[in-house]
Amino acid sequence: MTDSQYMQMALREAQCAFDEGEVPVGAVVVCKDRVIARAHNLTETLNDVTAHAEMQAITAAANALGGKYLTDCTLYVTVEPCVMCAGAIAWAQVSRVVFGAEDEKRGFRRYAPNALHPKTVVEQGLMADEAAALMKEFFKQRR
Repeated sequence: MTDSQYMQMALREAQCAFDEGEVPVGAVVVCKDRVIARAHNLTETLNDVTAHAEMQAITAAANALGGKYLTDCTLYVTVEPCVMCAGAIAWAQVSRVVFGAEDEKRGFRRYAPNALHPKTVVEQGLMADEAAALMKEFFKQRR
């Protein structure tokens, strides 16, 4: 599968979040060409500010692998991770992060551009328009 196909899966997760009244962020973790985790924001559902899509996906991936390090994994996420998620990505030693839309207000690159593990490769902008449109529609409905 391609990066675009994996990001489409993450976008489907974001749509699930949207449909559940959650901020529409979705994430998928791939290890050696196999999807090992899918998740979306659950902060409202779980009443937990830490229940971001990335955090849920990292936990599920670690459980799937039976260990805390995700060194052979790629995390696909629809929106740029926040500082909290960037810290978790660093501690999990995720090899690669591919994100769609930038988060100019809360993204890690604004507040902690060096938060990720030094060996983590970051690619941005994949399907950014689709991810941004979902976010804009979500917040438009909330106003």
